[in-house]
This record gives sequence, C-alpha cells and structure tokens, in this order.
Amino acid sequence: MVIRVYIASSSGSTAIKKQQQDVLGFLEANKIEFEEKDIAANEENRKWMRENVPEESRPTSGNPLPPRIFNDSRYLGDYEAFFEARENNAVYAFLGLTAPPGSKEAEALAKQQA
Repeated sequence: MVIRVYIASSSGSTAIKKQQQDVLGFLEANKIEFEEKDIAANEENRKWMRENVPEESRPTSGNPLPPRIFNDSRYLGDYEAFFEARENNAVYAFLGLTAPPGSKEAEALAKQQA
C-alpha cells in the first residue's frame, strides 16, 4: 500500500499551497511513507488524478483541485477529509493504515475495544 498525495507545485492559490504543506508536513512528521505526485509538472499525474477522483467528490464545476489523497489507486479524500480525520485522531484509519503503538489513534482504539 502506497499513500499518494497529488499536489500542484506551481499553484497560484495560497490556500492550496497551505493545504498541501499541511498534509505533506503531517505525513513527514509522523514518518508515514508517501509518494508526492505533482500534477503541475506531469500531465500523466494530472490526468490520473482527475480520472480517479469519484464523481461524488468532484466540484460541481471545473476539475478536482489538489491536494487529493489516495492509497494505491483507492481514493481517500481531499484536504477537508484529511483535516477532519486529523482532528478526530483518525488519520491512520483514514489512510487505511494501522496506527503505530503509542499513537493517540492507537490509544483511542484500545479504549474503544476495552
């Protein structure tokens, strides 16, 4: 399983830049392996991301904007979904990964199962 984060290296939007940095920074800080896929510099990445974001997750007009997060080819969500998972200490579950022992998420799961 590979976490893939689709970003735009040359986005003119400061909001998109901040969201991308937020996602990538969290993954790096928590030593979660991921691949960064740039849709601005690589047409194949842009095409793949646009084709694989489910219809219900697309904007009403225009194309889906980064960051978009996938586990292999399974769509996980956009920044809002990631942010909500992070706020709920559920990022590992959101990513389809097992929370490491000692993490807030693993401790919360242990309490729920007790």
